[in-house]
Amino acid sequence: MKNINYISTRGNTNPVSSAQAIKQGLADDGGLFMPEAIPSLTEKDFDVLKKASYPERAAYVMSKFLTDYTYEELLADCKESYSEARFPGGAAPLTNVGNLRLLELWHGPTCAFKDMALQVMPRLLSRALVKTGEKRTAFILVATSGDTGKAALEGYKDVDGIKIMVFYPVDGVSKVQKLQMATQEGNNVTVCAIKGNFDDAQNGVKKIFGNAETAELLNKNDHFFSSANSINWGRLVPQIVYYISSYCDMVNAGDINEGDEVNICVPTGNFGNIFAAYIAKMMGLPVNRFICASNCNNILTDFISTGTYDRNRAFHTTMSPSMDILISSNLERLLYVIAGQEKTASYMKELNTKGVYTVENEVKEKISSNFSGYFCGEEDTAKTIKETFDNYNYLIDTHTAVAVKCANEYMKDTGDNRKIIVASTASPYKFASNVYTSLTGESLENEFDALKATEKLSGTNIPTPLATLESKAVRFTTVINPDDMTKEVLKTIGI
Repeated sequence: MKNINYISTRGNTNPVSSAQAIKQGLADDGGLFMPEAIPSLTEKDFDVLKKASYPERAAYVMSKFLTDYTYEELLADCKESYSEARFPGGAAPLTNVGNLRLLELWHGPTCAFKDMALQVMPRLLSRALVKTGEKRTAFILVATSGDTGKAALEGYKDVDGIKIMVFYPVDGVSKVQKLQMATQEGNNVTVCAIKGNFDDAQNGVKKIFGNAETAELLNKNDHFFSSANSINWGRLVPQIVYYISSYCDMVNAGDINEGDEVNICVPTGNFGNIFAAYIAKMMGLPVNRFICASNCNNILTDFISTGTYDRNRAFHTTMSPSMDILISSNLERLLYVIAGQEKTASYMKELNTKGVYTVENEVKEKISSNFSGYFCGEEDTAKTIKETFDNYNYLIDTHTAVAVKCANEYMKDTGDNRKIIVASTASPYKFASNVYTSLTGESLENEFDALKATEKLSGTNIPTPLATLESKAVRFTTVINPDDMTKEVLKTIGI
């Protein structure tokens, strides 16, 4: 198999191995790592994948990208990560809802799709430290809009050679998400809230990553920075797997014939999850169209339709908080694939200095030939939760509701009746208050009352990790200004 190295989306660094890219997280020039070539999936590959279990599919697909890891290493890690104990009922099952195929990615330990990557990623990083001869402690910095933080904390807790610190917007996550992080166990974990929104947290983390003086301070104290956000290739590559796996499941079930095109709809703020699906298409997955589903923070919808990305706009706090984002980091990877390194570096410079950039017509046309942008407001989100439950007896969370609404709008607008794989990104119980209100019109102040009332109303079970949350002790209560993030990091390390 051809060895694949990784280069920056902005073009100012030398190629590195996959282990180095995963260890480092962000390229030295501030760009994101991308493979120098995208491997292809042949008919023979699909024959193997169709017969394989989910852990085998994951190891097989990831081995095509992570060429300095052995297939045996990846298989051992994937069997451990996607075990029945960690994903009761299977890692990525499909449920039919009309013409939609809901890809349930939330059966892991934190009840959100981030588990699909963040159960295996710590194992990839541990191996990367060995492969690169690293003796220092990896200090992982995470900015979260709700789900990444808990999934990363759970994945990395008590892992040797690694410490992790998570920043989240104090009023920008659900009560369950906040409690999941505040009660996190583990000797190597720290959680800190900031006064601001997710973009403030993400910008703060990026500034810390880009500060040479801070990096040198860490180095002198035998630490170095790494990332568990989807800017890290080790987070993105496991996400490619579940789109390929769901296609294989549809073929195996006789739902489609092999070679039939499907559409894919993803609720997204940071663009990582939908970009993983786009890479699957680049590998050979038969996908006709990607439906990019946004909430009221519809910056991606506007970009796809106009070619202008403008973050100088109102920020909305919504019932789908994981998508309350105005800087979609992974869009940079799509721009790199379509426009190249030089233009991408220029767009990112404009975004950093002016908060806006406009791509050339040919770039916009290439994007809009693959992507359709839709968004769903708060009222329609609530309505979609109720309609889906009333019509199909199927409970969905607020983020999945955004995607379901957008997928249905796309079908209505275009008459395109291909099957649509919809990424269902969180358990409805993570957002029980909003789900219960959407179903009944009544609001319950206490999050745990909402969990129990939703369980009773729907006849479904509260996932165990959420059912036991109420009895856990709160460990982390610190709230700081975004300007104090560096100081807090150094204090945590003991510098």
